[in-house]
Amino acid sequence: MVINFIRGFCMALADSVPGVSGGSVAFILGFYDQFIQSLDAIFYGNKKEKYHAFAFLSKLIFGWVIGFILAVTILTSAFDKYIYQVSSLFLGFILFSIPVVVKEEKRTMKTNKSSIFAGIMGIFIVVGISWLNQVLMNSSMVNLANMDIFSGIYIFVCAMLAISAMILPGISGSTLLLVFGLYIPIINAISNVIMLDFTYLPALILFSLGVIAGIVFIVRLVKIALWKYRCITIYFVLGMMIGSCYAIMIGPTTLEIPKEMLNLYNFSFLYFGIGGLIVVGLTKMRNVSIFQRK
Repeated sequence: MVINFIRGFCMALADSVPGVSGGSVAFILGFYDQFIQSLDAIFYGNKKEKYHAFAFLSKLIFGWVIGFILAVTILTSAFDKYIYQVSSLFLGFILFSIPVVVKEEKRTMKTNKSSIFAGIMGIFIVVGISWLNQVLMNSSMVNLANMDIFSGIYIFVCAMLAISAMILPGISGSTLLLVFGLYIPIINAISNVIMLDFTYLPALILFSLGVIAGIVFIVRLVKIALWKYRCITIYFVLGMMIGSCYAIMIGPTTLEIPKEMLNLYNFSFLYFGIGGLIVVGLTKMRNVSIFQRK
């Protein structure tokens, strides 16, 4: 119970920040395969598989919900004020995570033309999405309070794509929501509903349905990729993680009031080191007996 709550909590903190993926946290903590298999079993498994998957995911989701509520209600305001410290921290988190993934997957990783191409594609996809976010950051945001049929369809489809990104290590669903002009509206809507203002509830329900639909489609594809093409998939994931460093560096430029991108002058070595220590702590945590329980 404790470890899965912490896992979900850490994933939520990552998912709530543009540039970082909860899937990356799952990979670092060594339960990504179990996470994907459990999601797949909920929709496609037999009765026994569904039971075990639900037992695992319910604890994970509980931690995720608590972590996300904390991020929305408390930490979101801190991201603007301390954006360079936060960006430095997550940059350290990602860069220290890459060797962890390589170490964990060294038995399956084989360097060839296909794997190198997959890694390069992973980098280009994340960098391309992040660049598009910069280009479109001044575009109008969606009004969730007054939806029509077209904006409803748009919200549903964007939710599908965003949750797909959150599941994949390296690419951030929050970044996609920024590109689509939905990140701030969704965060504000969740915050209002938490405060018992239900004006935005229909939009959030529609968004949730899009999330469920995205999980149904993407999880099966990821499971097949990990099972049949694991080496290529791992290189693709590593490429996305490398690409996410660029997304984190330009993160300050995507704020409601854009700031200068992360550079040597505003970079925080202290918080970069803290990000690295968090990765070390999370990896060490797996060796503690209490955290090895399912």
